[in-house]
Amino acid sequence: YVFEQFEQVDILALVDAHAGLKHALGQGLAPLLSQTLAGLAPDAEYHFEPEAVGRRRLAAVCLDYLAAAGDADIASRCLERFEQADNMTDCMSALNALNDLDCGERDQAMQAFEQRWQQQPLVLDKWFALQATSRRENALDTVRSLLAHPCFDLGNPNRVRALLGSFARGNLPAFHRADGAGYAFIADQVLALNSLNPQIAARLTSAFSQWRRHRGVHREQMQAELLRIRDAQGLSSDVAEIVAKTLEG
Repeated sequence: YVFEQFEQVDILALVDAHAGLKHALGQGLAPLLSQTLAGLAPDAEYHFEPEAVGRRRLAAVCLDYLAAAGDADIASRCLERFEQADNMTDCMSALNALNDLDCGERDQAMQAFEQRWQQQPLVLDKWFALQATSRRENALDTVRSLLAHPCFDLGNPNRVRALLGSFARGNLPAFHRADGAGYAFIADQVLALNSLNPQIAARLTSAFSQWRRHRGVHREQMQAELLRIRDAQGLSSDVAEIVAKTLEG
C-alpha cells in the first residue's frame, strides 16, 4: 500500500521502515498484547462461529506483534500454541509468528508440520509458502534448497506458486536483496519453467512488472534480468509477451 503512494521507491528503506514500526508497536503494546493473548487461550474444542473466529484472529495478531517486538518468551509460547492447536488457524498463526525467528522452536514446529501434512498437498503448500516468505537472512538459500525437496515439483503449478510465487511477491527483503541475487534466482526459474509451463513462467515474470518504479541499483538489476530473459533462446510466446510489455512499460 505504501509502495503505491510513491512514483519511485527505495524498496529496502520501505521494508526497514515497516519492520521498525511493527517492532516499536509490539514493544510499546507488549504488556497489553501479552495480557490479551493470555485471555484468548482456547477453553473448549474447536468450533466455527463468529466469536471463536474473532478470538483466533486476535490471538494471531498478538503473537505476530510480540514476535516482531522480540519478546523474550514468544518462541516458547508459539511452540506451545502450535503443539496444542486443534485447528489449522491456530496452527498457522503460531507458525507465522515463528517464521521470521532464528530459534530451535521454529525448526521444531516446521519439521513437525511437514511430517504431519506431507501427504496433503494443499496443506503442504502452506508450509512451502511460509518458508518462502520468511524474513530470516538465509531465506533465499532456504528457497534454493527447497527446489530439491522430495515434495517439490517444478511441473506442479500449485507448488510453484507456493514456493516461487510467494518468494517473489511476498518476501520483499529477500527478493529485492541489494546484491540482486533474488532477481537472478527468479529469472533463472522463469527460464527453467519456460518450456514446462509457459503460463506459470509468464506469471512469475510479472514479479518484475514494477521495475521502473524502483530507485537506483534495484531498477538496473531488474531491467538486466528482464533483458536476460528476453534474449534467451527458445522463449515461449507467453513469456516473451510479458517481458516485451514490461520493458516497454
